[in-house]
Amino acid sequence: MFKELVNKFSGISPKMSLGAIILIVILGVYNLPGSTIIFRNRKLDTDKYTNQNQQKLAQTADENTMIKLVNANNKLGFKLFSEIQKSQSDENVFISPISIAIALSMTYNGAAGKTQAAMAKTLNFQGMSLAEVNQANKDLGMLLNSLNPEIKLNIANSIWTEKGISFSPNFLQVNQDFYQSQVREIDFNDPESPKIINNWVKDKTEGKIEKIIQALNPNDIMVLLNAIYFQGNWEEQFSEYSTKEMPFYLANGTQKQHPIMFQSSRHLYYENQYFQAVSLPYKKGLVSMYIFLPREQVSLEGFYQVLNQKNWENWMKQFESYEVNLGLPTFKNEYEVTLNNMLKSLGMQIAFQGGGADFSGMSREKLFISEVKHKTFVEVNETGTEAAATTSVRITLESAVITVDMLVNRPFFFAIRDNNSGTILFMGEITNPEN
Repeated sequence: MFKELVNKFSGISPKMSLGAIILIVILGVYNLPGSTIIFRNRKLDTDKYTNQNQQKLAQTADENTMIKLVNANNKLGFKLFSEIQKSQSDENVFISPISIAIALSMTYNGAAGKTQAAMAKTLNFQGMSLAEVNQANKDLGMLLNSLNPEIKLNIANSIWTEKGISFSPNFLQVNQDFYQSQVREIDFNDPESPKIINNWVKDKTEGKIEKIIQALNPNDIMVLLNAIYFQGNWEEQFSEYSTKEMPFYLANGTQKQHPIMFQSSRHLYYENQYFQAVSLPYKKGLVSMYIFLPREQVSLEGFYQVLNQKNWENWMKQFESYEVNLGLPTFKNEYEVTLNNMLKSLGMQIAFQGGGADFSGMSREKLFISEVKHKTFVEVNETGTEAAATTSVRITLESAVITVDMLVNRPFFFAIRDNNSGTILFMGEITNPEN
């Protein structure tokens, strides 16, 4: 059945991948017993902070620092994904390691003492100075925002502060200079304030995520936001006429009929005893989606036992060009997760402790992180757009052409990767494409 279908392929309409990500870090004021929420007896050494800021501005990240940051962000993504699996193993999951890393890097600039050390360990920043982290983030942001115009990748940051609360001007300036963050002051007690923030989210994700905040807590005084929106068409197009309803086998043994797209084309491909994997490039090949289909005897759970930063880097070097008969389900997923417990498990407990957290680099107030929330949207579907203008014929003198079949009809892992820097923009699992 599969081989009969793939023989009918013709490139008529591209598939489009849409992704929208929002990460929110909310900081609250710790109420000391019997005291007001204003903390006055720890003043910020602004002169010292200014000198540090000038040093940051004078530095430029080198290539090694960029690689360190990318590896740190990817490693954080794999660790968080593993923690999420422990509590949500049967759900579709979709997260953005880069989004999470950017928002926490912004927050990291205000941490001090043991809180800074704990965050550095969790974020894998050990061996990098704060100046290097900031400059590498700035350079990486510029690289990611300069992809070809046929791929839409928008990254936006913002900081929302409570009116009347004093924040370190240098903390805000660093986030503006290195993270291009918008800084806005609003009244957190105004019932309309969540709507203002949500409208920013809706705008930056092009309407794919409409609401991240239901209400603000009276003790919340700062909200840090990162939003990412991605849209891209495949370099090698699927035909909408080849999409067929076929069984997708769930982890519990049941099956559901679901649209499966088919394509026969040259792709980078790799397989081992644990999985089959294929790289599907978007236009110009600067960004690709990597599909990892665990062997039937392995399952997703078995695959996750070998999924880590070290193995990932090794796998990326093993992909070679094959003729791939590919069947891939369409899917659309909205996902939301609060990352507090996961980040605590990875060593950031102190940052969430009222009375223990030290964010004196942000403000004289006694601050702690009250919530880290991540909300995402992804869609891989048929656009119906004619592709005749972008169709090309490549003739290459080769030896024997190896053909492989890869039918993605059971739970799988996928990641969207920037191939220039190695940054994993998104990663997720689809256990049920209908969800």
